[in-house]
Amino acid sequence: MKKYIKYLLGAGLLLSAGSCKKNLDIQNKNAYTYDTYFASDKVLNQATIATYATLLHNGMWARDWYFIFDLLGYEAKNDQPLQGDMLNLAQYNFGNNQPTLDAMWASLYRMVFRANVLIDRASVWIPGSAAEIAHQKQYIAEAKFLRAYAYFNLVSLYGRVPLRISYTQTINNLEQPRASVAEIWAFVETDLRDAQAELPVAFANADLGRATKGAATALLGKAYLYQMKYPLAVTELTKLTQAPYTYTLSASYNDLFSTTNQNNRENVFQIMNQTWTDWGIGSQYYVFGGQEINGKATHSGRAQEYGFNDWSNVFITTTAVKAFTYPNPQTGVTYVDPRAAFTFYGDAASGGQTQYCQQCTGGAIAYPFAAKGYHYLKYQYYNSIAVYGGPQSGINGQVIRYADVLLLLAEAYIQQGDTGNEPLGLINQVRGRVGAPAYPILGNQTNAFSILMRERQLELTGEQSRYFDLIRWGIAKQTINAQRLIEDGTQPFQDRNMLLPIPISEKNANPNVAKDISNDWN
Repeated sequence: MKKYIKYLLGAGLLLSAGSCKKNLDIQNKNAYTYDTYFASDKVLNQATIATYATLLHNGMWARDWYFIFDLLGYEAKNDQPLQGDMLNLAQYNFGNNQPTLDAMWASLYRMVFRANVLIDRASVWIPGSAAEIAHQKQYIAEAKFLRAYAYFNLVSLYGRVPLRISYTQTINNLEQPRASVAEIWAFVETDLRDAQAELPVAFANADLGRATKGAATALLGKAYLYQMKYPLAVTELTKLTQAPYTYTLSASYNDLFSTTNQNNRENVFQIMNQTWTDWGIGSQYYVFGGQEINGKATHSGRAQEYGFNDWSNVFITTTAVKAFTYPNPQTGVTYVDPRAAFTFYGDAASGGQTQYCQQCTGGAIAYPFAAKGYHYLKYQYYNSIAVYGGPQSGINGQVIRYADVLLLLAEAYIQQGDTGNEPLGLINQVRGRVGAPAYPILGNQTNAFSILMRERQLELTGEQSRYFDLIRWGIAKQTINAQRLIEDGTQPFQDRNMLLPIPISEKNANPNVAKDISNDWN
């Protein structure tokens, strides 16, 4: 996919048409309307790209997404530079007017809105060739994937939310009541099955980043797993291990979090970012919601936000670091997992990386652990530069990767009581990539699930999976409060935090939602 997202106002501007005096009825025949604008393959492709662009909007992957879920899942904690509403997130000190969460809600529904427009317009477009017929099906399928992705996150984070499934600006559609969780999941499943049927297995290099059949299959399997529909999850996720798919684990774990060989066969769905070059037009406005004005390129702010020699807004938590030390599954002797050295900077005892600037002209520099503490290595450039100094990173964001798929599949087996060769082989396949010793057996279901939970943490630390896992497993409160009590003496996670608060902006705009919120939260 193009790494420059063209801002397609399209229907958004057309919807804001003003009113005139009743006796004045003049139509500008040179102006586009909602009915006439989306009338070519080129424009519909731009509309599709504009729907993907919402992945980089405020609250999403350009900046806020990693902060929100690393902090809430307690894989990151605030360093002194972190202030304001982000600090409130870190402390679980927020209500329904939290700006970052409000931005995420708005961006997810903006994705839904654009997908609805695209589906509506592409469905009535009359293609002029066989290629255009194929594109029509593809654009609709991509829109359904993105709409499903938005609702997957909304229902996982908020539970019951308004289910807006069509493009209309009627009061009834704008003031949709909260649908049931079952209704939302059913809609997600339908969209993903439709997308799965029409999306290609792969795209040409020029279109990397667009959703594929494999991405739809992975998200569908994940949706089944989140609903505890384990046999269906096994069916879908197993497909990704077989032809026509060619997914495999990257030979180098670090390739997934650097610009080196980042477009590899482990990627199932990722956010395509462009390397930052300078402070010129097209790169400096990501913090302020300007990702798609005047052809802004797509970037992530993570390298600078998290970097220990840059803004240093967060640390990796000590409890996350300690998870990498556990008994060797073959000998029982205390062991440090090899993934520690790819995940964080630390001291030798922790297994974290103890050097940086390994590729710099002057040679490697010892990481100043005594002064800096534990910091994230994932998604950083410090192997080749001492200070990043730019606001935006070109390292792609991993949304779904094959290792995650294998662990989700292993979990689906274990949750059904199967702790035999299938889940054992899947877990050991992920461990084998980094040279971690294999488990000889998983044991009973309780022990197998404990191994699975730890394996997901070790493999996916800093990838915004931990919070979702803790919530869906029902252990967020006990886990996070126990860890916080050790690290800072607090127990901030309350029962209500199992769901995020419905934003006050939605409450104020939608009376049907306003009357269906308990305790000004959810």
